[in-house]
Amino acid sequence: MQERSSVVELANSLRVELKRYPIDGKLPSSRALVERYRVSPVTVSRALAQLSAEGLVVTRPGAGAFRARPRADAQPPGDTSWQEVALSADASAEPVPRAVDASGVLVTLAAPPPGVVEFNSGYLHPGLQPERAMAAALARAGRRPGAWGRPPVEGLPELRAWFARGLGETASAADVLVTAGGQSALSCALRALAPPGAPVLVESPTYPGMLAIARAAGLRPVPVPADDDGVRPDLLAAAFAATGARVFVCQPLFQNPTGAVLASERRPEVLRIAREAGAFIIEDDFARRLVHEDAGEVPEPLAALDRDGVVVHVGSLTKVASPSLRVGMLAARGPVLERLRAIHVVENFFVPRPLQETALELVGSPAWSRHLRTVAAELKIRRDTMAAALRLHLPELALPYVPSGGYHMWPRLPEDADEAALAAAALRAGVAVAPGRPYYCAEPPAGRLRLSFAGVAGTAEITEGVRRLRTACDEILRS
Repeated sequence: MQERSSVVELANSLRVELKRYPIDGKLPSSRALVERYRVSPVTVSRALAQLSAEGLVVTRPGAGAFRARPRADAQPPGDTSWQEVALSADASAEPVPRAVDASGVLVTLAAPPPGVVEFNSGYLHPGLQPERAMAAALARAGRRPGAWGRPPVEGLPELRAWFARGLGETASAADVLVTAGGQSALSCALRALAPPGAPVLVESPTYPGMLAIARAAGLRPVPVPADDDGVRPDLLAAAFAATGARVFVCQPLFQNPTGAVLASERRPEVLRIAREAGAFIIEDDFARRLVHEDAGEVPEPLAALDRDGVVVHVGSLTKVASPSLRVGMLAARGPVLERLRAIHVVENFFVPRPLQETALELVGSPAWSRHLRTVAAELKIRRDTMAAALRLHLPELALPYVPSGGYHMWPRLPEDADEAALAAAALRAGVAVAPGRPYYCAEPPAGRLRLSFAGVAGTAEITEGVRRLRTACDEILRS
């Protein structure tokens, strides 16, 4: 059983048991709870911490845990209706309202109830994360001289150099800024390159987190259709000409959500089109280390082909390691790098040094290459399992493209299917999926689901999740 599920179940059991104790009554010791419920000491500690946060338990160091006194009746809330006026007072003066819609991101961050199969996860399952290697790296990092000191605002030179080595022969550490993950890097890049109200060209469909960043900054996302070979250059050129946009955001490698790879013949064309438009390309290279074992040769980043400073490159260690290893990077050439640096410093000051030192220890260890090989092999197995299960049990969900990297499928629903209703029915059946609508900044051409195979425990759970999705489809598609 997953640790998170064990904590929830133990906390629920202790809530019931607490009713038998008087106020200030002492609970059994942690050792007794471990033996009674057959869980780990960590699970007991986390369950008690949960009850303490709820005000049900008080822990006293050296004495144990006790039933807490009931809290006094809370005072009625004040009147916050004035905030509606304050938050919208300047909306009429803004070219594009700065609405913040995080629903598309929260779908992939929210933990479903225990027992629900996670086809909506945006991260590797804990069993695929290099937890031992990260723990060892963290321990070694903590012993480094000055590990808790203030780092350079641009990032540790060694880490910047490591990131730069993946960007071609002409890139150097001086071109790189270390950021607090890829999301922070995207936010910094969009703020640096486009003023409020400006159009920003995006692939359609695209990553909802980027759309949320753009809209929160008052930018206007404009969709550019893509196919199995990535964004279409003819439509990209037309979009630049029609909108006057100066920024195009793309994921050329294992695009989220389609999994497409920008074709080799299109790559120089996309760079040329942006250069002639006097525009920047923000290259979100989030999946470079999520290559499947059978992918073959992976194309270089667009940044490696760019000599004119067109590309602002975004990368991260988070997806391939852990949600909590929030270490990413921005790379750029020319005057734009100073603007990126200024915005990064204003927003974050710097990425905590212990986290950077841990990242350095991790990627420099022999365990790192072993982890990448394990992930490549496991993702291929999971991808093949999901594709086979979908084709066997859900043939009405069209699956024209199977990716060779990343961690998700992008099946198309039948024309009359309601994706929101299907997602709700799937959750009732015990499987969490991500509906496709948040991945579009305009009306989608068809209903879709994004199904992740990275956040589950293994192939048996994938097969079970598809079986449950079959149940949901029977409820919705045949009603």
